[in-house]
Amino acid sequence: MSTQQEGSGPADDAAGTDDDTSAGDATGPGSGGSGAGRSGGAEEVRGWFTGRLPGDWFTATPDIGVDREEITIVGTLPAPETAGGSEAERSAAAEGRIRRSREETRARGIESAREAEHKFRRKVSGAVTCVDVTEMFTTLSVPVMTRLRQPERRVLDTLVDAGVARSRSDALAWCVRLTGENADAWLSRLRAALRQVEEVREQGPGSA
Repeated sequence: MSTQQEGSGPADDAAGTDDDTSAGDATGPGSGGSGAGRSGGAEEVRGWFTGRLPGDWFTATPDIGVDREEITIVGTLPAPETAGGSEAERSAAAEGRIRRSREETRARGIESAREAEHKFRRKVSGAVTCVDVTEMFTTLSVPVMTRLRQPERRVLDTLVDAGVARSRSDALAWCVRLTGENADAWLSRLRAALRQVEEVREQGPGSA
């Protein structure tokens, strides 16, 4: 899969993911602003966007990810007509379809993102996928400080010295990405279990 990203920047040199904060277009594909604090559970956020986003933007319900700081919306666009075309032609057609969709939905996306950021107090980011091309329009990089002992710091320094990462911060983010890729099935089951816990918590003891 080809993944492109707009609005990202280099990581700072720290023993945490002290990267920059990007702002631009989001929400299928629209935009965003900023918000402080948080409000609303993951199910509420997903339900709100399911009702708010036009049904003809994507081929299916968009994938909506929620954490404490950010709401990420990833929608799938219909594949362009490229029967018999080469891989390069299909990839170029997918990129063109993404660009056209962004231009056509930008204004409404900005409006929806601003409403959501005000309501849920989280940054809204967005991406679209077409065929095997995924483009991130915005992404939020949040500083996450951590304490590491010398053996753990040496792992990060080795990655930096070998040219795999530019800094300790970049090396730590690389390790997190690698873990996510190699433990995707396990993490998916863990997230599903956490969603069930959240649903029970939101229902409260009175529903038992």
